[in-house]
Amino acid sequence: MLIQRATLLDGRVVDVRVDGRIVAVADHLSPTPGEDVLDAAHRTLIPGLHDHHVHLHSAAAALTSVAVGPRDVAGPDDLRRVLAAAAPGPDGWIRAVGYHEAVAGPLHRDDVDAVRADVPVRVQHRTGVLWTLNSAGLAAVGLPGHPDGRLRSADRAWTAALARRDLGLAEVSRRLARHGVTGVTDATPDLGVADVVALAEAHRRGELLQRVYCLAPGKRILHDDGLDLDELTAWVSARHAAGGTVAVHCVTAPQLVVTLAALRAAGPVPGDRIEHAAVVPDDCLADIADLGVVVATQPNFVAERGDQYLADVPAAELRDLWRLRSLLDAGVAVTLSTDLPFGDPDPWAAMRAAVRRTTPSGAVLGAAETVPASVALRLFHGDAEHPNHPRTVEAGQPADLALLDGGPDEVLADLSGERVAATLVEGRLAYDRL
Repeated sequence: MLIQRATLLDGRVVDVRVDGRIVAVADHLSPTPGEDVLDAAHRTLIPGLHDHHVHLHSAAAALTSVAVGPRDVAGPDDLRRVLAAAAPGPDGWIRAVGYHEAVAGPLHRDDVDAVRADVPVRVQHRTGVLWTLNSAGLAAVGLPGHPDGRLRSADRAWTAALARRDLGLAEVSRRLARHGVTGVTDATPDLGVADVVALAEAHRRGELLQRVYCLAPGKRILHDDGLDLDELTAWVSARHAAGGTVAVHCVTAPQLVVTLAALRAAGPVPGDRIEHAAVVPDDCLADIADLGVVVATQPNFVAERGDQYLADVPAAELRDLWRLRSLLDAGVAVTLSTDLPFGDPDPWAAMRAAVRRTTPSGAVLGAAETVPASVALRLFHGDAEHPNHPRTVEAGQPADLALLDGGPDEVLADLSGERVAATLVEGRLAYDRL
């Protein structure tokens, strides 16, 4: 394909020839016989966005799940009403997502039984790390005597009994393409070899339009009540000895401190990552930079959950939440992501959050952590295996591109996904509204 009259972020107007990769970029290129031509009409052409932390299977399942977060249900009575009216999915389960204690406090199996005891029900906490099952659900996964029904997502002892709801993978992919997303990194920790192969096959068949890279088996979720420095160090060392890298889920200060100690003891290798880094105390900044690990973070949670943080987090600790500028200033390799479906899947919303840091009520949370729009955009341009190395529109680069309405100044002024006019993956149109 030949893309004509495209405006790059630096203001140059060029023609771009693509195959699986970008073949040529020049002031003028003539079409070859039989070559498809796309007239960009001076729209802005950028490298396609790569979302560096998503959960594809969970996103597919969320399409047919019941939303029970603070923005969806207004308290205990509303929660009971929504669950009582929910219909089981094809697998026989009622699957509810997005729950937070602000809705009705900590959930117990008895709370869910009181609303629905007739079918298996599982309610996922909005962090994605915890589920609460009713008695029927516990029986279905072989745990009828479990005391409270609160089970961890990463525990294969029970999740292996569940059927994946993958019918929505193609729809998830189409929605991502409309946002200009050309690649994703799946951060699900319990993916097996067969799961990773299946995702690659889905991309080959065209069901998944985006390139897919998986962190498993090197992804690890930590819990504050189970932190074990020696065990984590041994796991990191074993992954490195096998030629792999690690990606450690850190959403609290204790988790981050133990992870940094484990990485230092085991010795980091290029490609090691910290996922989220939701809380970063000042004295951890230099350690993260010194270790050379990549931080994949999600400033969109300031825009989505900021008011809850303002209500729940001590004022002195608010400055540690979802850092960005201070990480960059410390020399940390940072990349941005959405945490789909636990965060808003629109990467442009994450960029706006990185620039503005405004909560749903309009308060500003962490003004010192804002970054310019150009930086926020660049942090979605990293390569999957080297997320802190931004891709560019030049010969030899992957032909993963997004075409946006308006010039570069307009694009950076509003960072709106509504501007995406076309998305190309490997040189083929994955989305086109021209």
